Amino acid sequence: MKGLKRDLGLPAVLAISIGAMIGSGIFILPALALEIAGPAVVLAYLVAGVLVVPAALSKSELATAMPEAGGTYIYIERGMGPLLGTVAGVGTWFSLSFKGALALVGGVPYLLLLFDLPLKPVALALAAVLVLVNLVGAKQTGRLQLAIVVVMLFALGWFAAGSAPQVQSGNYAGFFDAGVGGLLAATGLVFVSYAGVTKVASVAEEIEHPGRNIPLGILGSLAFTTVLYVAVVAVLVGITEPGSVAGSLTPVAVAAEATLGRVGVVAVILAAILALVSTANAGILSSSRYPFAMSRDRLVPPSLSAISERFGTPTTAITLTGAVLLALIAFVPILEIAKLASAFQIMVFVLINVALVAFREGDADYDPAFTAPLYPWVQAFGVVSGLVLLSQMGPVALGGAVAITAGSVGWYFLYVRPRVRRNGVATETLRRQVGRDALTEVESASAADAHAALVALTKAVGPERERSLVSLATDVVRPDGRVIVTRFEEIPDQAPLTERATVQSAADRSFESRMAALGEALDVPIEADEVVSHDTKHAIVNVAADHGVDAIVAEHEPLRLRSRLLGDPVDWVVRHAPCDVLLVDNVGYDRPTTVALSGDGRPYPSRAVALAETIAAANDGTLSLWSPDDATTDYRAELSAMLSVPVSVASIRTDGGRPPVPDVLVRPGADHRLRTALLDRRPVVPSPGCTTVTVYPAATRRPPLGRRLLERLVF
Repeated sequence: MKGLKRDLGLPAVLAISIGAMIGSGIFILPALALEIAGPAVVLAYLVAGVLVVPAALSKSELATAMPEAGGTYIYIERGMGPLLGTVAGVGTWFSLSFKGALALVGGVPYLLLLFDLPLKPVALALAAVLVLVNLVGAKQTGRLQLAIVVVMLFALGWFAAGSAPQVQSGNYAGFFDAGVGGLLAATGLVFVSYAGVTKVASVAEEIEHPGRNIPLGILGSLAFTTVLYVAVVAVLVGITEPGSVAGSLTPVAVAAEATLGRVGVVAVILAAILALVSTANAGILSSSRYPFAMSRDRLVPPSLSAISERFGTPTTAITLTGAVLLALIAFVPILEIAKLASAFQIMVFVLINVALVAFREGDADYDPAFTAPLYPWVQAFGVVSGLVLLSQMGPVALGGAVAITAGSVGWYFLYVRPRVRRNGVATETLRRQVGRDALTEVESASAADAHAALVALTKAVGPERERSLVSLATDVVRPDGRVIVTRFEEIPDQAPLTERATVQSAADRSFESRMAALGEALDVPIEADEVVSHDTKHAIVNVAADHGVDAIVAEHEPLRLRSRLLGDPVDWVVRHAPCDVLLVDNVGYDRPTTVALSGDGRPYPSRAVALAETIAAANDGTLSLWSPDDATTDYRAELSAMLSVPVSVASIRTDGGRPPVPDVLVRPGADHRLRTALLDRRPVVPSPGCTTVTVYPAATRRPPLGRRLLERLVF
């Protein structure tokens, strides 16, 4: 695959990062933040700069470990998996495009102070020029960025230095009148001013000496820009009457006119236009690398990773980004959407800190040239502070971020999931931990501790099927357990129970005789009984409780969808039984020598493992571990070593291939019957030809809800 050229040095890196930040953050947002926090807007810029530090440190470390095009997407995708990688890639691509469009539209009002021009056509023309510049190559982009930043900083420095002597302390009166709430709200608004600090990581594949230049570029530009923001905003507030620039589209020009006259206004206008153009330029450069990197990982169509033979740039990705930018300028109220995008940017910064923790704690090959200090406290601070800022963004901004997230998730399930089968470092780490916990439970659980089993006969099944159920129960309670075989009969509510209970038919005596003979043949004490009730499901649970049994064995054929949706009496028994429930799809049980344990890709429940091992051991048989994929290969290998019977491992292929049909197959019961009816991922067992035992552990033996949810999440 053709790669990108490494031709961006430290000056270009600093220029891209500084140019990506100094734009709407200093020329547009101060007036809006001033309306919220008053003079405390100065402190809001300082606080926002400090809150960006954790993400800047984390991204510096991640970028030196993975200097590839894509930046944020790469780190989150590798650390958290394709789902969150898709969310981060798509969301950051859109948010950078939003900010670039805002910069162009926000820069035109400064230009209109000098010329009578239409806003949107000028913004569209500037966007088209910048797209063409990016198509030519990153080297030319870096040089243009460097020239823009030098001129822009000179003009801003002149404004701050020339205006500082005229600062009036009285303009800072009522500094904290807006309170902490106002300060945090303003901080959340201006936070997007620093979003560009980590943009340079998205072009890491094109940076010379990335281990040195990336952290220097990110941290150096953040420190410089924070000082510049605070100085400029402090001067702006100090030289203007309270409220005179609040809400203005050109606040820095208004302030410059008060201290530097017409020449100062022209200089500020030039700086504003250059700054906002550089923001848009850096936005196109970095945002276009997100679809490029995602395409190489098959998260978006492959055409987006095409690189021009002539210019060495991802032309399709840049063209698509430019088209989105032009559409936003032409048709969308950019300022509002940029606010929504800033909320998503905060979410991405939170994920960056989490991704760093995933890499540090995981077992992946991870060797950064730069390591963030004060780990993990800095990352924890970044996560908590980011969530606090999100709470101050308002329902509209949060709703927009949720909408972008939902759209990304939809794209993942429709396009990505059928094509991509990999997991992030965090997922693999959680899988290993869940597997270890499951193995610990297997060590402490054994079906041999079942000393009593209730065979519940709810219909006439014939002697052979009765024998199969009793034989299964006998194997469960061996060597010194007992079996209670009870035939349940349900009569109408209006029929008296006493009349039916006093009738002892020949069939009843025959049933007791058969059970006595079967007990002698199997060398297990068998108690035979008949229970007449108005409600069989309650009767089964009551008998199990009265006899103190450890398991209920009952015949139960697979339910139709209608029965699953409307409910079935056995569901009530499963939920309320004081012991394990073994539901048997009974096609015969006679000394089974091949036993299989079927799973859905998650670790097997300990009770299902214990039952499968007990059946195999009781019949000197073998056990085969089935799973639909290779997600639990290591877990199954460790489990095999723990068991006392010969074990083999088999994968159930998606093309329908499966191992030979065993004598008995044990499978765990679903957590939720309705979910199983509609979304059952477990292998379908061939029938007839195999007796299937579905294991539902007693409520006290089931894993906690949090554990079950975690298993569903990572497997």
